[in-house]
This record gives sequence, C-alpha cells and structure tokens, in this order.
Amino acid sequence: MKLIDSHCHLNAASLLPQLDKVILDAKTVGVEEYIVPGVIASQWQEIFQLGRRYSGVYCAIGLHPLFLQYHDEADLLRLEELCRQNPVVAIGEIGLDFYHGRQHEQRQQQLFEAQLAIATKVQLPVILHVRKAHDQVLATLRRKKFPGGGAVHAFNGSLQQAEQYIGLGFSIGIGGAISYERAKKLRALATQLPEQAIILETDSPDMVLAGKGDSPNLPRYLLDIVTLLAKLRKTTPEQLGKVTRLNTKKTFHLQ
Repeated sequence: MKLIDSHCHLNAASLLPQLDKVILDAKTVGVEEYIVPGVIASQWQEIFQLGRRYSGVYCAIGLHPLFLQYHDEADLLRLEELCRQNPVVAIGEIGLDFYHGRQHEQRQQQLFEAQLAIATKVQLPVILHVRKAHDQVLATLRRKKFPGGGAVHAFNGSLQQAEQYIGLGFSIGIGGAISYERAKKLRALATQLPEQAIILETDSPDMVLAGKGDSPNLPRYLLDIVTLLAKLRKTTPEQLGKVTRLNTKKTFHLQ
C-alpha cells in the first residue's frame, strides 16, 4: 500500500532533528509522499530545501490566517515570485480562522483574497485552513470565482458544506481527529463523503491521534488513519489507500 500524507509539517522543530528516521519509519508502513505546507514567509526556503533533499516531498507555501503578526505586504509579492520560480504544488495553508473570535476578520479576509488572486494568476490549487468560518470561505470562493480547487485541511464542517466545497473542485482532508470516539459528528461525516473526494493527512506534528500520548504526531500514523477510516466506511485499507492516493495526486496535479 502506497500512501500520500496530504498535509504534513516536516519542517517543524520537533521533527527536523530526527527527520531521516521519521521519513524512514513512515516508508516502512507505506507513506511515500508528502505535501508540506508553509504558514509564514520565513519558512518557505526551509520547505524548498526539504523538497530538494527528500524524494516525494512536495512544497506548498502560504500565509496562515492565525499568524498575521508575521505577515506583511512584501510577503505577498514574494509569494507570487517564488511560485513562479520554484516547484510549488499549492498555495497554503490559507483561509479564515474565527475560532478565537472575529477581531481580525477584515485583515484575514484581505489576506485570503489576495492569496486566492495569486493562486489564480499562477494557476495553482490552494490548501484551506478553516475554523468557524466555512460559510464565509465558501462565499468568498464563489464570489471570486476561484477556479483552482484544492484541499480543505482537517475538515470539521457539515456534510452540506463539504458538498459545496466538492462542487467547487475541492477535496476533503481527513486526519487523526476521527480517532477520538467523542468525534461522532466527524466520524459520521467521514462515512458519508464520496470516496473520490477524500484525501488523508496527519498534520504532523500536530493533531495527535487518540492513544498516542503527548508526543509529536508522526507521518507513520497515516496508516492508523486509513485503517480506522476504512473500518468506518466498511471497506479495506488497501482500497481506501489506493483511492485517496489517486485523489491527492489529482488535487495537486502530481505525476
């Protein structure tokens, strides 16, 4: 079984010192490729270096809505320039996050729309980070007529919202949150999504799976995610792994 982790922060400080082992351990359970998104401009070159160093690591760069204090206008110019100069597979992660309130809503919205415009110009999909803001993000995508599609990272909305994203050309990212028994709504949603719309992610080193303690989440746990999701959907991990791998390749236009 060959798997792609569609959202994995291999450049995180908790993973970098042992990254050779992290990638080798993941490979032993079938995880062979990764999409590594960026969240602030100072990370972008580091992510490009990982893409050059490791086979199967694909780079995405973006300006995350929760880190507004690290972003400035020059970063947007640099974002477009780097997308034209480097092998970038997506712009992300980008979006809206109102989990802690809406005091920065206007600036988040401006940043989101600016990056959608860049993605349209350079013809790339986007990786969406959305919390407590799915209706606003969907409305923005429709209003801007964004053509590029992409992935909705760690989706936590309703089935109706998921269907709207799918209709706009997006895949739905499912990760370790389904490992928690209390996540009944998300588990039910995961069984209702069309198979061709699902992609798998760990969000390593974040989004730790149930029962894994307080240690960093690791890419090798993608096997646990596909096994659990297959059980919920009453299929086999092999079948689900094959389909989600193809879905990820289609989402990010990978060879």
